[in-house]
Amino acid sequence: MNEDPRPLDGALTASKDAPVGGQAVLEGVMMRGVSTWAVAVRQPLPEQMGEDGLAPGEAARGEIAVQSFPLVSRARRHRVLRLPVIRGFVALVESMAIGVRALGISVNAQQGEDEEPISGLLWFGTVVAGLALAVGLFFVVPVGITSLFKDQLGSAFLFWVVEGILRTAIFLAYLWALSRLNDLRRLFEYHGAEHKVISAYEAGEELTPENAQRYSRLHPRCGTSFLLIVMIVAIFVFAPLGLPAWYWLLASRVLGVPLITGLSFEVIKFAGRNRRKRWVRTVMWPGMQLQRLTTREPDHDQLAVAIAAMDAALAVEDPRNAGAEDRVGMEVVA
Repeated sequence: MNEDPRPLDGALTASKDAPVGGQAVLEGVMMRGVSTWAVAVRQPLPEQMGEDGLAPGEAARGEIAVQSFPLVSRARRHRVLRLPVIRGFVALVESMAIGVRALGISVNAQQGEDEEPISGLLWFGTVVAGLALAVGLFFVVPVGITSLFKDQLGSAFLFWVVEGILRTAIFLAYLWALSRLNDLRRLFEYHGAEHKVISAYEAGEELTPENAQRYSRLHPRCGTSFLLIVMIVAIFVFAPLGLPAWYWLLASRVLGVPLITGLSFEVIKFAGRNRRKRWVRTVMWPGMQLQRLTTREPDHDQLAVAIAAMDAALAVEDPRNAGAEDRVGMEVVA
């Protein structure tokens, strides 16, 4: 048998993949399908609002506000953007753009009436700064540190091994540090709600908090698993480069990011389609376990928010019935 029916964490898992994805936001969830994305946010009650809006870590107790938007991937308009590897990097950029908009909606929903909404320009600057930090921390810093004692290593092979181990260690330490922040607890709970609702939808269940709660908070297409794949793929992409001068080393780590992310998207997409195969589950096991750091068990109110976002997307389309042409550019993570 090449399939493993056992659940990942004692909860139910879906056996089929669907072209849906999502992201946890502040007191809410964004869900995206083939032609639509929607964000649902639970708003705070008036009495919960202080001068600076909702207090960090406090649960909003008001109504659920839902907004939906059309989604058209650039890959549908340009054939070259649909090629393997390229399509993954394009999807990543588009997913980040949607995620930033959804996050902005959720942050503005939690602010006090007297506060100015956060501008798009500020969000753009935040994204650029975040990308620079990620590339610097996970690609430039490891190669920079390893370069300090490359003469002692004596070979390109050892340099490659040490840099890869260091990059992965930095990534794991970063995730562990994030998991220790109390202010992110509710965001991680909404992350778990997003995964549960997507799995319930993939399994064909009626979307209710009770049904969704039965499913695992871990998902094979999660962004956390994707990032671990990025760390591992980077090791093999950089291996053939050998040990050139330091400036070429640094340049390769920055310029190689699109190729690495594109390859990683192909891996995560394959894993999602073949999630029931035993060997695929074995390979994906480390990434699934990392999700224990970035997800928490949600309550029924949080699941209701995730369902509201999914229902808003499903009101416009049924992603499971989308044809091949409609799915062009749909390289999504959960």
